[in-house]
Amino acid sequence: MDDHRSAHETAGFVEWFRRAAPYINAHRGRTFVVEIGGGSIDGPRLRDVVHDLALLRSLGIELVVVHGARPWIERRIDAQGLAPRYAAGTPITDAATLAAVKEAVGAAHVELEALLSMGVANSPMAGARVRVASGNFVTARPIGIRDGVDFEHTGEVRRVDVEAIRQRLTAGAIVLVSPLGYSPTGEVFNLRAEEVATAVAAEMRAAKLVFLCARSGVLDARGAFVRELTFEEAKALAADLRHAEDGRDDGLGHRLRQSIHACRNGVSRVHIIDRRIDGALLLELFSRDGVGTMINADTYDSTRCATIDDVGGILELIRPLEDSGALVRRSREKLETEISHFNVVERDGAVVACAAMFPYPEDRLAELACLAVDGAYRRGQYGERLLDLVERDARAAGAERLFVLTTQASHWFRERGFVEAGHSILPDERQALYNFQRRSRVLVRAL
Repeated sequence: MDDHRSAHETAGFVEWFRRAAPYINAHRGRTFVVEIGGGSIDGPRLRDVVHDLALLRSLGIELVVVHGARPWIERRIDAQGLAPRYAAGTPITDAATLAAVKEAVGAAHVELEALLSMGVANSPMAGARVRVASGNFVTARPIGIRDGVDFEHTGEVRRVDVEAIRQRLTAGAIVLVSPLGYSPTGEVFNLRAEEVATAVAAEMRAAKLVFLCARSGVLDARGAFVRELTFEEAKALAADLRHAEDGRDDGLGHRLRQSIHACRNGVSRVHIIDRRIDGALLLELFSRDGVGTMINADTYDSTRCATIDDVGGILELIRPLEDSGALVRRSREKLETEISHFNVVERDGAVVACAAMFPYPEDRLAELACLAVDGAYRRGQYGERLLDLVERDARAAGAERLFVLTTQASHWFRERGFVEAGHSILPDERQALYNFQRRSRVLVRAL
């Protein structure tokens, strides 16, 4: 029994590692900004989070970590007999509070540096030799007086020293940024960590901005977890939350607004993930479905269900592939009858990619068919996006495996976890249509 369990665990690890490999390759050399809220610094999983950050760096990801310190600040304020003050969710920082803020931020910063410096044998940090760099990277200015409220030493980001950060990253260090900003006149300002992280990510054009917070991503109106939001969907949800807040701050609403700002300013993806999940960073970044909510910055294209109006665009898209023999020819009439099975990517009013999903409920199978991407956009991840969408729809239809027939693209599917199988695995009605002259390979992937 122990041997069987060990073999099962080994196979599971190998399968997970193989599935993670494409993400490891894709992320190498990219810059990620990770915001660790004060609750994380104060929480029981901090050591594990730090170990995961060190692992990301060892995999070639350039990391900027922005940390908060709110619980530490509030404890110091309370110990000094001061009362924390907020206006519309933003802290008001007088001189006495600023002194407590500097003490708390310094303590949190040192705690993170100490954990990142660990090298204990038989621990995840063994031999890591992580270098940590910090400095006065953020220039700030005071918020000033708003709606009659003087925020005193509370500030906002004015500028990020991108060149200085890049120098540290190039040298192999993790850059650690505190929620403090400095003015050219030597003043210190209390900043919100998520706003600092957003500014750093935007000015550096980071590939990803990750918010670690104490919530399980984004929920829709029914309370269901949302794995992905388009830029437009994120804007609509943020507007709804702002209306519901009625002047009160909400952690999700604020992070969504920061996410939108980041996406507008060059950040490709923003992730909101639950810091309470062990290994949340690794699961979000190295698995297909992740554990959080991802906001996609690309506003120039949209993925949607096809309509009868798309038939002409799809025919034009797939014609070169039909001519080369990569796809079976489809008549306009056949495509019109199948159009409800198609999804398309539309960019600037033109169909640039398409894919179809045909379910076989009795066999718990689904077919991916007619996956095509315009040659000018094959580096745009549209094939992967449509594959993810087809898999989601197939699972919703009750399928346990997804299969595809291909003559010229088997390598592309193998790279994404498909394995070759005989045509005997096809449903009976699909076997009856199998063209032995084309000799299409049948590849399958578990869902």
